[in-house]
Amino acid sequence: MSRPTTIAELDAGIVDCRRCPRLVAWREKVAREKRAAFAEETYWGRPVPGFGSTEPGLLIVGLAPAAHGANRTGRMFTGDRSGDWLYASMHRVGLASQPTSTGLDDGLELIGARILSAVRCAPPDNKPSTEEKENCAPWLDDELRLVSPSVQVIVALGAIGWDAALRAARRAGWTVPKPKPRFGHGAEAILGGPHGDVLLLGSYHPSQQNTFTGRLTEPMLDDVLGRAAAMIEP
Repeated sequence: MSRPTTIAELDAGIVDCRRCPRLVAWREKVAREKRAAFAEETYWGRPVPGFGSTEPGLLIVGLAPAAHGANRTGRMFTGDRSGDWLYASMHRVGLASQPTSTGLDDGLELIGARILSAVRCAPPDNKPSTEEKENCAPWLDDELRLVSPSVQVIVALGAIGWDAALRAARRAGWTVPKPKPRFGHGAEAILGGPHGDVLLLGSYHPSQQNTFTGRLTEPMLDDVLGRAAAMIEP
């Protein structure tokens, strides 16, 4: 299979992907049975492509779509509380045109940024298997290849996003520090990309597990995203 040469080709391939039987079965089951609050809505129920600029200075890498979030709406981090936190923060630091993301037709635009995930289908219990992460890795590789000329900063949300970004950079032939940089909130590493150095920043994932417990606060998220925003040109 030929590799995509544009983001549009990549997105079309992602949406049609059926590489992981367990994830295909789960995402489609959720889309059929729905949550009561969304019973009248038509769920997306497919893999979720990246969202944002096709020439981003900032790349944000998350874990996977939420079952009743992006798997319902078709846009990364849209329709769930993690997304409420992320987009509100992005708006505060100048990376998003509005503080909310509710659906594909809500008018939201990202400013110099693109959001994607390590795994493109909603996994049961938000836990993709090692094989599923490996099956999905080529999509991340292609997306990184297509946007790398403009990328100056990568923000990884959570340890899985951090590991996925490092692995993709290594597979692409980028220079990655040794030993492997450790994930943490505010952690950073310099990656040697084909078009210059890229700063990798870590942030705790804006999941309810982190935001409800205070492990991640709004100022903490704003600090990481603000640092990233200050380093890119829209």
